[in-house]
Amino acid sequence: MTQEQDIRNAVETLRRGGVILYPTDTVWGIGCDATNAEAVSRVFRIKQRDDSKALICLVDSDGRLQRYVRQVPDVAWQLIDCADKPLTLILDGAVNLAPNLIAADGSVGIRITKEPFSKQLCYRFQKALVSTSANISGQPAAQNYCDIDPAIIDAVDYVCWSRRQEHKPHTPSGIIKLRPDGEVKIIR
Repeated sequence: MTQEQDIRNAVETLRRGGVILYPTDTVWGIGCDATNAEAVSRVFRIKQRDDSKALICLVDSDGRLQRYVRQVPDVAWQLIDCADKPLTLILDGAVNLAPNLIAADGSVGIRITKEPFSKQLCYRFQKALVSTSANISGQPAAQNYCDIDPAIIDAVDYVCWSRRQEHKPHTPSGIIKLRPDGEVKIIR
């Protein structure tokens, strides 16, 4: 299967409200349409995760990021520009997302992906994509496809073919929370 066909299949699944497994700029992820509350609920169930614990979103560009955060602070752009590894920002003022994806304080974790497959997937989907590690909550993140629990593979609607044969170390993104008052908190 070509990468083009793989992305097309994944996007069709996402548009139908389905859940996918896909390679990201960090570890393998469980994804769905970040604007679809029912799909987001399914991701929580698949991960066996309490829905009070936030999930993050991936987007493909600065413009797309601005569609989901009311006011992106200047320091966020500075951090994005100087980041040398994938960086998730927790920003206040989340908008246009499924309510069960937005934290109780109104924030959302969001990352602009630069990795070719996930960037193209986000671009073709034209919306924010949920991106949470492909593991049962509390278990180690799946660095490669071969690390994913078969129960998760069976629970999703589409598993991407791209990068399945890869066997190399991957780590989760850094996470920084930015508050409107200018406070910067490094989460990991």
